[in-house]
Amino acid sequence: MKRNPAARTVVRVQDVCAAIEYMAPAAWAYDWDNVGLQVGDPEAPVSRILVALTVTRDVIAAAQRAKASMIVAHHPLIWRPLKTLREDTPTAALCVELVRANIACFVAHTNLDVAPEGVNAALAEQLGLKEVKPLLPAPQARQVKLVTFVPESHLAAVQDAVFKSGAGHIGDYACCSFSALGTGTFTPSANARPFLGETERLNEEPERRFEVLVAKERLPKVLEALLAAHPYEEPAYDIIALENPNPRAGLGVRGVLGKPMPLDRFAKYVRDKLDATATRFVGDAECQIQNVAVIGGSGGGEASQMPPGIDVLVTGDLKYHDALAALDAGVAVVDAGHAAMEKWALPRLANYVRNTLPIETAVCLESEVFTNL
Repeated sequence: MKRNPAARTVVRVQDVCAAIEYMAPAAWAYDWDNVGLQVGDPEAPVSRILVALTVTRDVIAAAQRAKASMIVAHHPLIWRPLKTLREDTPTAALCVELVRANIACFVAHTNLDVAPEGVNAALAEQLGLKEVKPLLPAPQARQVKLVTFVPESHLAAVQDAVFKSGAGHIGDYACCSFSALGTGTFTPSANARPFLGETERLNEEPERRFEVLVAKERLPKVLEALLAAHPYEEPAYDIIALENPNPRAGLGVRGVLGKPMPLDRFAKYVRDKLDATATRFVGDAECQIQNVAVIGGSGGGEASQMPPGIDVLVTGDLKYHDALAALDAGVAVVDAGHAAMEKWALPRLANYVRNTLPIETAVCLESEVFTNL
């Protein structure tokens, strides 16, 4: 089923942003990150898109050759606020070059890292992992509980509206909710137009308490759907903050290899499957590997946080002290380099945009400009 946040015939920059943020909400980015539209006019039309890891001069040149009017990048172009737009400073020079070329730049970074269909899902697929599930919780991907009170006659309509707007998901289950019968009281003023009861008197009506889980970033759309479907002039509802994170989102994934193999052979397997320039590993070369954790980009800092049962962490940019912490925790680590641990998300992201936006002229082109540092 195609999800289609963009409904116009002409695809605009803001439509591309909305489509990607449906898959990887900006609220899922870590608070130190900077994601979203960083350069460009939200209303500008888009005919071609270049998907790249990092915005560099080579990538901008590739976008110009492809006649792309937008770059979708994984790494932020602007990490910190710019104080000037001097062309003798690297980031400002790139921003000026994009503006001159009339190319917008959108970034999906750590929000794409924790998204269920993002960076780590692509790596798990490339490595042939089975039984894939989130590795570490993402505290920023919170849920809320929405509670409202509905007359029995309209419960089904309200349920249907909030489910269709994205509420009621628990793991692999959809349309999850709870309802209980109770009694509501209200006194409408003389100016009110109550759906039930009489004005200027205390009314008691049988109602259903209806409650449902909602991912926090989906709440505005769910509330809009609730209010549109609810028969009351002034529906009552509660929004309850929860501590439990979204079970579908997480930093990294874990999965199982079809057959175990020794660590040294597994490191070569990772090199070949991820098309890495090289791999290095930390751990006993002969230890058997089957339960695999994957964190795209730089995940060495999480090596000591692996849940029980993990044999190896596959990541990039492993530092000396992180390697020591992994060894102390009894977890092997394979370092495949930063770019090799992220570039596999680009075709997946490009395909998602192609399949989501409504016109064929929104062509996504994956950049072939990689630097495996």
